[in-house]
Amino acid sequence: MKVVAIIEVRMKSTRLPGKNLRPILGKPMLEMLVERLRHAKTLDGVVVATTSDPSDDAIEETCNRIGVGCYRGSMDDVLDRVMRAAQTFGAEAIVEITGDCPLTDPAIVDEIVNKYRSCGCDYVGNMRPSTYPVGLAVQVFATSVLEETDRLTQDPADREHVSLYIYEHPERFSLRNVESGLPEKYRSYRLTVDTPEDFALVSAVFEALYPTNPAFGLPEILDFIDSKPELLDLNRSVQQKAAR
Repeated sequence: MKVVAIIEVRMKSTRLPGKNLRPILGKPMLEMLVERLRHAKTLDGVVVATTSDPSDDAIEETCNRIGVGCYRGSMDDVLDRVMRAAQTFGAEAIVEITGDCPLTDPAIVDEIVNKYRSCGCDYVGNMRPSTYPVGLAVQVFATSVLEETDRLTQDPADREHVSLYIYEHPERFSLRNVESGLPEKYRSYRLTVDTPEDFALVSAVFEALYPTNPAFGLPEILDFIDSKPELLDLNRSVQQKAAR
């Protein structure tokens, strides 16, 4: 089974346009995410799924520079874009990652992919319910499952949020959730990037941990934030947007 991480990314973010190419320690945020995913042992490849809009030419240029696959498709129909990226690059299983999550932990990716391989479920993720900080979501499902979903729904929310239809229909798909085992307080931590405040916190984490250990994981992130809890004030007031 060829397992490929597909990163959904575009420049026209509503709350922080161009965030994916904002530099952290001299590298675009997208490059940092790709680098982290390349540490995952269970992945056969990493692909960026961006749009055909001219504003995303810079995304493709970055992909070419760092040697990662790039597929360009619909601006609003993200489900179609990810499905076609998977088909183009021969992915049999998709690890869905959003460009908002540069702190994605490769160890969590490996854990969830291994559970997917062993359990025989249609979908394995860590967000239904989530016991991880926001920004550590990983979801795995077969390309064939996404192709089935493509035939079943044209709801705009389903088309924008790629796996939404899958995990909202347990009567049709077999689902498994992976829990973190972390204390409940960590579930409210925002380690995603949707606003300037989010970017400030995530940048602080990279600046503290990356220079000595580029492959740092969630335990190191939480230890660092616990040592500097004032960082949580940076984005405490930011509200997560709901899928529906």
